[in-house]
Amino acid sequence: MSQRTICVVTATRAEYGLLRPVIRKLAADAGLRLQLAVTGAHLCARLGSTVREIEADGVPIAARLPVFLEQDGEPVARTIARTLTVFDEYFAAHRPDAVLLLGDRFEIFAVAAAAAGRHIPIAHISGGDVTLGAADEYYRHCISKMAALHFPSCADSAARLVRMGEEPGRVFCVGGLGDENIRTLPKMTRQELCASTGFDLMQPFALVTYHPETSAGAPHPAVQAEALCAAMAAVPGVFWLITGSNADAGGQVCTRKMQEFAAAHPDRAGFIQSLGLRRYLSAMQYAALVAGNSSSGVVETPTFGVPAVNIGQRQAGRLLCANVLCCPAEAPAIEEALRTALTPAFAARARTARSPYNGGDTSGKICRVLRRFDFACCKTFYDGPVPEFDPQRSVFE
Repeated sequence: MSQRTICVVTATRAEYGLLRPVIRKLAADAGLRLQLAVTGAHLCARLGSTVREIEADGVPIAARLPVFLEQDGEPVARTIARTLTVFDEYFAAHRPDAVLLLGDRFEIFAVAAAAAGRHIPIAHISGGDVTLGAADEYYRHCISKMAALHFPSCADSAARLVRMGEEPGRVFCVGGLGDENIRTLPKMTRQELCASTGFDLMQPFALVTYHPETSAGAPHPAVQAEALCAAMAAVPGVFWLITGSNADAGGQVCTRKMQEFAAAHPDRAGFIQSLGLRRYLSAMQYAALVAGNSSSGVVETPTFGVPAVNIGQRQAGRLLCANVLCCPAEAPAIEEALRTALTPAFAARARTARSPYNGGDTSGKICRVLRRFDFACCKTFYDGPVPEFDPQRSVFE
């Protein structure tokens, strides 16, 4: 078989952190040729210009395709339109054999639409998940229906894809890339983490990331962020290490509120726009608590067995483990959940958590399937029984 060109698209810091092991293995695979396209928040100064993290890894970037404006507030539909146009032009000039996409963001949906419009096969990571409190929910399922190949992170998501009509032979339950990163990436010592962030993290600290809820009827982002800030102010005995919000509508509002909170409580809180993968996972490892509404708080914390408070509805529908405590996005409820999660009793409960996302060599499995899968095989709607899926099962050995 001749060498296949796989275009991997990354738009956010979180997405790149998850894709990192796949990108490395694709670049080293003699049967595959990596074509890395960087877009979205990575190329936007107001969102941290996180392309620097990719450059620091020494990964060859095939294309830098800006799609965001530097000022906040553009309607999502216009960004989708621009992204679709930019990637249609790119795929016309640099057609890959397949496009590998992760997740559920609106800009990734636009990339998928551009690839589908050019009849380029799509391989989709983390399809079949459920997040009822975000518009990501329907973008994710749209991407899944356009995709020729699926890499769900757990058995529940794999089964859901089949119930959506995806053929079992196209669904490879490979486990979660976040879980693989946690198990394989060397972490900083706690002292190194302190030196790198400039904060005293030898004391008990909480890792906080809060994104705006984007479902219809969600409260204004400022109201959401203020509720969390009020709760943090009311809970003593912990340092709040806060990272910036994402590129969703209202993300800049949430980020500004968190920056203001950190500035008003310099002895109790610190803000960093983006920690990067190694610092973020190192902070999660040593944290007394992970709080907010990021998917990592639900999906990745079980591997560490660290207490997590999941706020509001953004992650509603995801599989929850014993270490995760959910609460409404209201200050009194958040405060109560934070206090409970910081107790020795809940910490002991959190340590019993068992992650459903452990698939072993997840990135290696993805590369093996990409190397051998028959993308020319016509996709049909499947109405048959749902097989059992196991993330630990080998693929194409």
